[in-house]
Amino acid sequence: MLDRVEVYTQADPLFYEDPRRWTGGPAFLGDGEFSISGLDCPSGWVSGDQGVWRYLFPEGADLPEQGWKIHVSATLDNAEEICEAVREYCVARRIPFKYLMNRRIQFVFSAKYAPRASSGKLVTIYPRDEKELESILVGLSEKIGGEPGPYILSDLRWGQGPLYVRYGGFAEMRCTGADGELVPAIRRPDGALVPDLRQPAFSPPAWVEMPDFLKPHLRTGQNGEAQQPYRVLKALHFSNGGGVYLAERLTDGMTVVLKEARPHAGLDGNGDDAVARQEREEKALTRLDGISGVPGLLDSFPLGGHRFLVQEYAEGLPLYSWCAAFHPWVNKADPDDEEVADYTRRALRIMDRLKEIVGEVHKRGLVFGDLHVNNVLVDADDTVTLIDFEQSFDAADAQWKPGLGAPGFNVAQRRGTAIDDYGMAALRLVVFMLFSPITVLDSAKAAEFVAIVRRNFPVPPEWADEIEAEMVPEGTAAASGQWPPAAAPSPAAIAAGVLASATPERRDRLFPGDIQQFVSGGFGFAHGAAGVLWALDTAGHGRHPDHEQWLIDAGRRLVRPNPGFYDGVAGLAYALDHLGYGEEAADLLERHADAPSGGMSLFSGLSGVGATLLHFADSHGDARYRERAVALADRLAGFVENGPPEGAERASSGRTAALPVGLMRGWSGIALFFVRMYEQTADPACLDAAVRAIHRDLDHCVTSDDDALLVKDKGARALPYLEAGGMGIALVAGDLLAHREDARVREAVPGLCRSALARLTVRADLFFGKAGQLVTLARMGGAPEAVEERARELAAYTLPYRGHVAFPGGRGIRLSMDLATGGAGILLALATARGQGAPFLPFFSARGCESSAGGNA
Repeated sequence: MLDRVEVYTQADPLFYEDPRRWTGGPAFLGDGEFSISGLDCPSGWVSGDQGVWRYLFPEGADLPEQGWKIHVSATLDNAEEICEAVREYCVARRIPFKYLMNRRIQFVFSAKYAPRASSGKLVTIYPRDEKELESILVGLSEKIGGEPGPYILSDLRWGQGPLYVRYGGFAEMRCTGADGELVPAIRRPDGALVPDLRQPAFSPPAWVEMPDFLKPHLRTGQNGEAQQPYRVLKALHFSNGGGVYLAERLTDGMTVVLKEARPHAGLDGNGDDAVARQEREEKALTRLDGISGVPGLLDSFPLGGHRFLVQEYAEGLPLYSWCAAFHPWVNKADPDDEEVADYTRRALRIMDRLKEIVGEVHKRGLVFGDLHVNNVLVDADDTVTLIDFEQSFDAADAQWKPGLGAPGFNVAQRRGTAIDDYGMAALRLVVFMLFSPITVLDSAKAAEFVAIVRRNFPVPPEWADEIEAEMVPEGTAAASGQWPPAAAPSPAAIAAGVLASATPERRDRLFPGDIQQFVSGGFGFAHGAAGVLWALDTAGHGRHPDHEQWLIDAGRRLVRPNPGFYDGVAGLAYALDHLGYGEEAADLLERHADAPSGGMSLFSGLSGVGATLLHFADSHGDARYRERAVALADRLAGFVENGPPEGAERASSGRTAALPVGLMRGWSGIALFFVRMYEQTADPACLDAAVRAIHRDLDHCVTSDDDALLVKDKGARALPYLEAGGMGIALVAGDLLAHREDARVREAVPGLCRSALARLTVRADLFFGKAGQLVTLARMGGAPEAVEERARELAAYTLPYRGHVAFPGGRGIRLSMDLATGGAGILLALATARGQGAPFLPFFSARGCESSAGGNA
């Protein structure tokens, strides 16, 4: 399934939406339907839709569960002819196949930030055996061989394309992947299921013997690699259009940046591919040669069918990362005036320098076209470099509009240098208010953010002039700039906004939320209706029988769902049981009792399922649920002591991959299950396992300059959040310490809680934002004034929705109503802060660890 944000932003400007519902907009393809979709289904065949695919299979097709499959690539221009040719060939020979529903879906798969492993796959054909595989490849090559299309990175190209092959699953099988989540599977010769990896490189399983007729094409694909004049040191960035690499020039050892462009891939809103944009960047860099702050152009060349651009390497952090690293409201519990003033001076100096660079670009007759926080680098000395000129264009072209743009840093109506003027204003604001790109959802928020900066940072009087001129709509009311705002958002208004968003006429979702609801389903606890309806009732905002019936019906329709709590059946059953539908809930658990495990985690694995079984043992008075939970606990205890099982921790390369850290996907969630197990069994071994599990998470924590204990993540990041950071570990520690004293856990709690005192978070939500801070302080003995400040700070993130209140979800560019990333979770946090309702999340105790936070927390 699609897994990148861009896929879900085409169809709706307010909510993440299924791309199949895309009906209009700037890049919309009005003539997008394939003619073969209008043809009658041939006699003796079956057809239908499966996600974004439309399939056509002979009745009774006897396919193996896995094997070599054929993918057919195409451009938007030749896709119609390709589909017609494939259908004609396959129907005549009773060969099953599927194709993308229309050219709009094809465009979405081909866009710059679509999943790379899916890019270019217009048609999938299922040969019955290797003999038929060869026959199809030869036969279709005679009809469409050499037609242009994106290179399918996961496959082996047959000849000059557009036919590709890959070994993978035909039947739907699942197993636990390297991250502990359920993933598509194939079967090894010994019968074990292993991940069916769709990597951006052709890599068939080691135990699969490649047919002789494919081997010449493998050698053809490798030709020319020795001619590469640069040695790649590491990847800096990937997109569907190609990679960006740090490289060494072999002739003199110079460190350079190597930018790759893939033909026909990485499409933008103008229909340009990565190669067209790279050619535009090369022309721009040539024209801008000699400007300080613009990388110098060194070389360009073709290799392996792709185009490469070489430019000078500039050290530094992306501006967004620089802000996150140095902003005192982000990194300090109680920054003093001098720390705020020092940051302000640095930020203003960086913005002034960036404005000078953009001015030099304009003097050369160009518009940069895509100013945002990741196209500006800041080094250790605050030296500024402007990078990524692929959207640059001639300022004289008054009608040109860039085909790409970061939400919150551009507006559709701007043309020429006015595009950069808006981008500069947005950057001047975001360095102080890191979540200001939510202005894409309500432009009037810019006035509020400007007022906050004016009142709380020592900016000069003229600082806001440019921002107000570019970003604040005329007639916008003046804002006070008070921080925290005067009052917390109204829970009643939030609940009204959640309910106003409901779409009971839809079967795929009831409440809009994060993009994950399109992967795991709109019924789930984290991102779907189960969590929202549970939260509304728990936080005191009533029962909604019509919506509850939708949830019951959704459960009855499930086929092969995830088993887990936050993304699957366990959470749905828990919510139904809470809402009084015990019979339906128990039936749901039984019908899917044999679903494959989703790893060990609280979010999707054994811990969440086990905690659900313990709940059902209590609520239904049935010891059989407890017996099943004990069996899961026995398995998990071994993992806690000895490490994760091989299937949950090893990638295809055989290298060990660390289990995620934290409450939802790491060891702390497992610890929470063991605490609840102890309460039902009084077995001290459960507390031993809980302590050991939390220690495993603490092993991955680091202490910040402000004495906050954070989870070390990839690169330089350290995470405070509830889902995957220090605050989630603290919350479990609080429940553990109520039963078992442990010096290491007790000593860690104040540091784990300290990040909850930071004034600024990028997000508002429960799992990764401000609401998580609020819950942590409220449950862990935070000072009442600190709890109230976090509640009031939530008001800064509010957005209007149908006369009510809503919040931006993950990534800040669409609204969300779900529990993990949206309004429902914020309702829970506010109820927790005011001591109302049940625990803020299932499986936590009614009260937190009232005296663990320490200090001002």
